[in-house]
Amino acid sequence: MIFKDYYKILGLETNKVNIEEIKNAFREQAKKYHPDVNNGKVAEERFKDINEAYRVLSDHIARKKYDRVWYSHVGKKIEKQNQKEEREARPDLLTLLFGNIRSAKNKEKQAKKLPIRGENVETEITLTIEQAFYGIEKKISLRAVDGKMKTFLIKVPAGIRNGEKIRLIGQGKTGSNGGKNGDLLIKIHIENSKKYRLQGYDIYTDLYLTPYEAVLGTRVKIETIEDTTNVYVPQGMISGEKIRIPQKGYKDGKGGRGDLVAEVKIVVPKKPSEEEIELYKKLKEITKFEPRSTV
Repeated sequence: MIFKDYYKILGLETNKVNIEEIKNAFREQAKKYHPDVNNGKVAEERFKDINEAYRVLSDHIARKKYDRVWYSHVGKKIEKQNQKEEREARPDLLTLLFGNIRSAKNKEKQAKKLPIRGENVETEITLTIEQAFYGIEKKISLRAVDGKMKTFLIKVPAGIRNGEKIRLIGQGKTGSNGGKNGDLLIKIHIENSKKYRLQGYDIYTDLYLTPYEAVLGTRVKIETIEDTTNVYVPQGMISGEKIRIPQKGYKDGKGGRGDLVAEVKIVVPKKPSEEEIELYKKLKEITKFEPRSTV
């Protein structure tokens, strides 16, 4: 059986980590190698390994069993390396006599040669609800350190959450002394439109009704983010009431959907015809409904 270093797969250097560190490492790696962001068999297999690693390490009993195997394959080697470094670090007589001078020079040399990772660069892009729902490829241009404009093609996965970040590895500031480049982090801002408003996984829209539709009840067609659906409006609806259409909202990232929530708004004609005015006058004479008495 081939041994897999689950800690290394999650980007952890040791097993001396708590469950929160494991969760954070899993989220970071899952975003990095998610099939929606990466194409190809290698990324797909890596994503499977990441899920497998998290499944084992997040389970207390399974992790305890795995750690014994991990120690025999990895832990022993780390211990031996640490012991070797400790022996090499022990001062000899010359070091005790001239250590301060040598140490200062060595530190100065090491400081000059120490690899320094480049800083991350953060920016933000705004998407419509439709763009975020279906996913989109979007070009952004940023000014580099040398003053030149650099263009990036961003592949936004379908169903990305508001506030979520896309990471482009190595596209941040340049590292020094051989250090790795930083990353480019693109924060997603999903903008509400006149038609749709996003709240969690639910999409809100307005449902405009005439007074007689609200009183008598009716069937209406509502445009969802992907198609049109028929909705039954029961009798006696008032402005502000909501009708939920299940599984027609935003993607929840687990294969499911939120709801489409239609908020009722009763509207009246600004310029009614004479016949309509006469009918409203007649209704006024015969009705016993007192809306202000119900408040």
